[in-house]
Amino acid sequence: MEEKFDVLTETGEYANRIESRENCHKYGFWHKAVAMFMINSKGQVLLQKRSANKKLWPNMWDMTAGGHVLAGEFGFEAIIREIQEELGIEINKNDILFIGSAVSTNIKGDIINRHFNEYYIINKDVDEKTLNLQIEEVADIKWFDKDEVLERIKNINERMPAYKGIKGIVLSEKPLIKTTTNKIKRQEEIKTIEQ
Repeated sequence: MEEKFDVLTETGEYANRIESRENCHKYGFWHKAVAMFMINSKGQVLLQKRSANKKLWPNMWDMTAGGHVLAGEFGFEAIIREIQEELGIEINKNDILFIGSAVSTNIKGDIINRHFNEYYIINKDVDEKTLNLQIEEVADIKWFDKDEVLERIKNINERMPAYKGIKGIVLSEKPLIKTTTNKIKRQEEIKTIEQ
């Protein structure tokens, strides 16, 4: 089944339009994505190595889990779905902490990726050897110490969108946050659902 996304305006408001993943990336329609970083009790960050089959940034270390927000889906629901699909980890909305949002535009070949990204943290200890990796998406998974993550960010040649958020998380700084009236309303909707 082809993935469908809610199309957003360039200011992050819902455009009352749904498009396929293919069309969003072909024509550069704005849409939502989520990134989640798992941090253990030692302060390490769990990162995944992207599959060699990925069109964007194959074989590169990335966030713990993440992806696109499907049409009609909330960001926290996308995180719950993505971490289950990619790593086989069961979580619920009470495990997730929303920490901010940012915009990103990445153009590579025939893919125009324009995202309103939502960033989340989960504090959890898991044994990476017991995880069920989705081999189409994930080649490897590993816990990284803070200094190692920062060194990787500093030395990376081709910046990945997720690394903008990782640095703030690892350093316990606030990540870049861009909020629109619509995003505030959407976060209020999430709070209402949780209550």
